[in-house]
Amino acid sequence: MKKISYILSIALFSFTSCSLFEIDNKEVPAETLQGEVVDIETGEPVLTDQGSEGIRVRLTEDSWGENVTPNPDFFCMPDGTFQNTKLFKGTYHIRVDGPFIPLMREDERGVPLADESQIVNINGVAKVKFEVQPFLKVEWVDEPEVINGKVRAKVRVTRAVSEQEFRDKIEPMGGYSASFQNITDIQLFVSYSSSVGYRARDERWSNKIEYTGSAFNSLLGQTITIESTGTIPSGRVVFIRAAARINYDTPKGSGTRRWNYNEPMQLLIP
Repeated sequence: MKKISYILSIALFSFTSCSLFEIDNKEVPAETLQGEVVDIETGEPVLTDQGSEGIRVRLTEDSWGENVTPNPDFFCMPDGTFQNTKLFKGTYHIRVDGPFIPLMREDERGVPLADESQIVNINGVAKVKFEVQPFLKVEWVDEPEVINGKVRAKVRVTRAVSEQEFRDKIEPMGGYSASFQNITDIQLFVSYSSSVGYRARDERWSNKIEYTGSAFNSLLGQTITIESTGTIPSGRVVFIRAAARINYDTPKGSGTRRWNYNEPMQLLIP
């Protein structure tokens, strides 16, 4: 009987002393990074989509040394701002990728051509601003009309970076094609959500106009009329946004062609 009690005592001691019952005294990630992405020429925010087609933010904590794996990517809000409130204290390499000239560029051999990313020490609340060169500028022209449950909007699309400067910065990266600057489509996104965009659109009403090759070049700076599809129910409040993109993916090789947006507009359907 004494032998059994002894064995039970040893087992209980081993069980209670295992790591399962140790106090977790590791640091809780509670530091904050706040940022914004703006047009370097105008100072205006670079409007985006709140999703994987929007402006991507990538953090790499340099405190851990070289070859460290980046933190999980996150994305800007529609107004071009971003925030992460769950970070550990440390030094971070921060880059953003979106519908603008890449901030980090290298040639086909991997030789750096430009690096406009930022390295920031995050302890408390850290704030950063990225000044970029958007591909396009999308603007409303006049107030949209609502006719029989359809939204008819007028937009203007212009280049926010000249064709020559685009080429000067992109061509040295290798594999350049004149088709990169072709404008491929204009979108009219319609949604009940104020975060209207590709990720928050109602497919019943959203519409697009697609262009092949360089067909849109003659329409740069011109007024383009685009109308929603279907019939939006009377008495509903919807939000609309227009967007356009070029035939170039960012980051290079990702296959993601990101839109430049204008500001959302709220409409009451009579």
